[in-house]
This record gives sequence, C-alpha cells and structure tokens, in this order.
Amino acid sequence: MDELMARRSQSFGATAREYAEHRPDYPVSGIEWALAAADHPVRDVLDLAAGTGKLTGTLLDLGYDVTAVEPDEGMLAELRLRFPAVAAHLGAAEAIPLADDSVDAVLVGQAFHWFDPEPALSEIARVLRPGGAVAGFWNVSDDRVEWVRELDGLSRTEASRSNVQFAVVEALAHPSLTPFEEGAFDHAQRRTADSLTATIGTHSHTIVVSPEERAEVLGRIRDFLGSRPETAAAEFDLPIRTLVYRARRR
Repeated sequence: MDELMARRSQSFGATAREYAEHRPDYPVSGIEWALAAADHPVRDVLDLAAGTGKLTGTLLDLGYDVTAVEPDEGMLAELRLRFPAVAAHLGAAEAIPLADDSVDAVLVGQAFHWFDPEPALSEIARVLRPGGAVAGFWNVSDDRVEWVRELDGLSRTEASRSNVQFAVVEALAHPSLTPFEEGAFDHAQRRTADSLTATIGTHSHTIVVSPEERAEVLGRIRDFLGSRPETAAAEFDLPIRTLVYRARRR
C-alpha cells in the first residue's frame, strides 16, 4: 500500500461519529446471499474491519451472534457505544485476535481494499470453520443514474483514485478458499442534500485533503444537490449498487 492509500486507510477515526450517522448500511438480500456460501447453518459471524458497525447492526437484527474486529480505536469506540453487547476487539485483518475454526462466516464491509490480501485471506481461512463463508461488500454509486454519475465526478479530490476495490478483487484468491463469485444488489439510502454532502465528507478521499480543498469540494457538492430537481427538495433516495464477493473455506 502506498503512502496516500495508507493515509486514507487510517483517516476514519477522526470522523467516527459522522461515519456512524451518515454511511449507508448493507442490503439484507446481499448479506443472505453471502452467508448462503456456507455449507452449514451460520450462527457465529465475524464482522472484520467492522468500523462503526454498519454490518454488525443488520446481522444482529437478523439474529446472528456477532463478533467485531476493528483496527481503528476511534471507530471501535463508536461501535462499542452503539452495540455494547457485541464482543468487539481491536485488531487487524492480517492478525485476527480469534481462535482457529471459531466462526461460521467472516464478512467485510467497505474495507477489503485496505487489507494486505495474502495474509488477510490466510487469517480469514484460519478463523473460519470448514465450509464457512467469507464475503466482501462494497456500496458503490449507481452510475446508471445520470445525476449520481455527475455527482461522482464532482466529488473527486486530489486524493481520489478510481475503483480501488477492484484492484483488490483481482487478488481475492487463496488455496484454502473456493474461487470468489460476484453478486450485485440494488440498495438505497434516504438522504437530504445536506446529509448526502455529509456522507461524502466521511469518504477518505475528502478527509485527507487540505481543509481548503475539502471545503471547496463539499461546497461544490452541496450547490449541485441544491440545483437538481431530484435532490433539491426534502428527502430523496440515493441509488446504490452493493457489490458482494463470496467464497467458502474448503
């Protein structure tokens, strides 16, 4: 990981509360599809690089026993505040603080691209029970929608890079895991012009730039949203595509 991506990966703790408030969750259909990769019923799920618990909350609602592991102390503190009953540990994907064969599934929301793939996949395979499922989730802009596509272009900063997750997807292979397969699920988040601007303000490429560039970019976004009939008045649905990559421990 180069210096810019390292800075981006370590930037979220400073905005943990805003991240928890404004980032979208993940569709139940995508979670169910991911867990269906397991060859046995799933009970214990590890939310790896759990952030503030965007996956954790939905997994709890679905009735799973969840363990969370997160490397950023600020994000972990916010997760513990919101889900005090969840076993939540400080730890990295490359050194997961769990025992061998201890969970039925490992899910990763919006974070696989920050991992060192080979040691992370080895650790994931180690903590999975045989036949257990692993999946990575990415919420991405639904660029089939014209205004969303235009907003994506306006949101770029000098720290932006295109499709960072897909470079990692190409490396998702490990001898202990079956080949990864991809699913895509329609999703949406209820937003206003102000709250969507705040959401984009929690993206790492807007956090690590100078205060001047950040203010300019977020102002540009807010002006754009205020000018569009789809987004100017009251609440609207932000169209999202959730990409899921799943595999099974051999």
